[in-house]
Amino acid sequence: SHSGKSKPELGLESLSGRFRASLACGEDENKPDFRELDLGSPISPLRGRTAAAAGGGFTTTTTTTSSSSSSSGSVSGRAAAGPNSDLPRKSDSNRNSHSGEFSVESSPSPSRNSRKGHHTRSDSVGSSHPPNSSVTSPSVNAYPTGNICPSGRILKPAASAATARSTRPDVLGSGSVNYGHGSIVRGSVSPKSAGKDTAQPNHSRGGPDPVKRSGGDPEEFKRLGNEVYRKGNFTEALSFYEKAIAISPANPAYRFNRSAALMGLRRLVEAAAECEEAIKLDPGYVRAHHRLGSLLLSLGQIDRARKHLCFSGHQPDPMELQKLQSLEKHVSSCGDSRRAGDWRNVLREIDAAIVAGADSAPHIFACRAEALLKLHHLDDAISTLSNIPASSSTSSRIFGMVSESYISFVRSQIELSRGRFDDALVAVERAAQKDPQNAEISVLLNNVKLVGRARTRGNDLFKSDRYTEACSAYAEGLRLDPSNSVLYCNRAACWFKLGHWEKSVDDCDQALRIQPNYSKALLRRAAANSKLERWNEAVRDYEALRRELPNDNEVAESLFHAQVALRKSLGEEVSNLKFGGEVESVSRVDQFRAAVTSPGASVVHFRTSNNTECKQISAFLDTLCNKYPSVNFLKVDIDEAVAIAEAENVRIVPTFKIYRKGKRVKEMICPTPEVLESSVRHYS
Repeated sequence: SHSGKSKPELGLESLSGRFRASLACGEDENKPDFRELDLGSPISPLRGRTAAAAGGGFTTTTTTTSSSSSSSGSVSGRAAAGPNSDLPRKSDSNRNSHSGEFSVESSPSPSRNSRKGHHTRSDSVGSSHPPNSSVTSPSVNAYPTGNICPSGRILKPAASAATARSTRPDVLGSGSVNYGHGSIVRGSVSPKSAGKDTAQPNHSRGGPDPVKRSGGDPEEFKRLGNEVYRKGNFTEALSFYEKAIAISPANPAYRFNRSAALMGLRRLVEAAAECEEAIKLDPGYVRAHHRLGSLLLSLGQIDRARKHLCFSGHQPDPMELQKLQSLEKHVSSCGDSRRAGDWRNVLREIDAAIVAGADSAPHIFACRAEALLKLHHLDDAISTLSNIPASSSTSSRIFGMVSESYISFVRSQIELSRGRFDDALVAVERAAQKDPQNAEISVLLNNVKLVGRARTRGNDLFKSDRYTEACSAYAEGLRLDPSNSVLYCNRAACWFKLGHWEKSVDDCDQALRIQPNYSKALLRRAAANSKLERWNEAVRDYEALRRELPNDNEVAESLFHAQVALRKSLGEEVSNLKFGGEVESVSRVDQFRAAVTSPGASVVHFRTSNNTECKQISAFLDTLCNKYPSVNFLKVDIDEAVAIAEAENVRIVPTFKIYRKGKRVKEMICPTPEVLESSVRHYS
């Protein structure tokens, strides 16, 4: 007091007493020597937790060798489910259960080996702290976490039970952005990203890259693969499993998981190979045996499937065993029918085998293609063969042949029937190289060579106008290969030249029975039917050819003449019909009447010269005139031919009217090109 007056005390003694009490609080605890701390550190003290209190949250411990406080995740020691934990799977109750394989059972969690100075994300993101989790046991030497000396080490070790576990380090926030001093930041967060929402460190929300986060840990790659596998992203899962295998190639569970991803991508041959690799690493891996057996059934490899499904010392899956027996029965019956030449039953049994489970077996589908070929369904056989699944197996056999040899054997027969003699020879030679001792392949190889020679000889004789000898040469080839549509068609041409039109029609029928869309056989049969004056049959074949070859003028003219001949045979007047030409312009009433009463259909376009729509549709009408040469196409300008427009009551353009024998059968106002052509086709 400067005035010398006595004033009330400000309570400094009381305040300093409370301050001394606060410094003396917890005298029984072993506190660090504050004189040795860097009091200028921006990191504020955090109260330590005991191992018992950290079960639901993060346990913060300190060691003498760590450069920062470390944290044990709440999932430490907890089992992790496989990627298909929602699917019921059989478990291995023996030593062959593997971590991370697809199962509902738990597998050991990945090892958490902390590295000095390396910070990673904890697995306990989002876990809740249990009650009283911050209470510190008096018996534990706990230090204020985050009080870091300038040297970068904690002065005294904390004796915590949590240090016995493998821990993952936390990063102490620097307090530079939005974190309070001493906040624990999960994962390695840069200052630039520290201001973002990090409550859920998800990669999709801008968190750290999961691949970088894995830090080269194969178990982390496996876990990431399991996550994307559950979401159906098999390609990405496959990539993660391959990374795990690259780091730890001796782990059979990684191979097993990779096979599951390959199955999801329908790469069954590769999936089976991965299961085999897993079994090589662990011969007692029961689930790998079962999965491999199931895959081999799908691939039609019955004997190998039985070996793995009926694994010694373990009960096979009843459903898989039933599938195995059913498939074996159908394939055996198919072989019996094939030897007897009962190709219809072969087709039935092979379809039943596919339904029974061999839905990805290349040799099973090759057998189906062979049966279709023998039943003269060449187009279906070609389609089946072109969709055969890829295979790299050379160990399985069917009908006494190596599977790949049998596929080449069937391909050779189909190429031969298509007239591709060089391709047929290449395919059968490939089959002979892979299975040189097989009698069927040897016979086919000889036949392909003989049929090729017969065809070449027949062609040479035909070019020399020696048609009778050419017929004999083609007949020799057909004796060796009765399913060859090309040889039938070539012999039909010889019969036509010799004037044996009935025989020509018969050979064309045989060729078309084998290959229904064989254009050359259709053309030759139509020509032979025209010679026999079977106009209905000729028109039918020419119309089919017009659909196949819409721009072929020769076919169009042949169709026109066949239609004229058909109408003439029915007693119609055909004297004014002519093939092709341009759209005829009509301006007089008598000219119009004569045109629409002529035989056949007449299409009249009522138009004006200055109308845009009329100009556009006129160009399309010229196209129809060439495409449908048997139809009369007329055009009437209603500004010039007013009498015709009034007689036909036309007021809107463009208007189209179709007439047959002078009677109007169809009227269209402003039609689209599609509608117009459909009507012309109908009335042609």
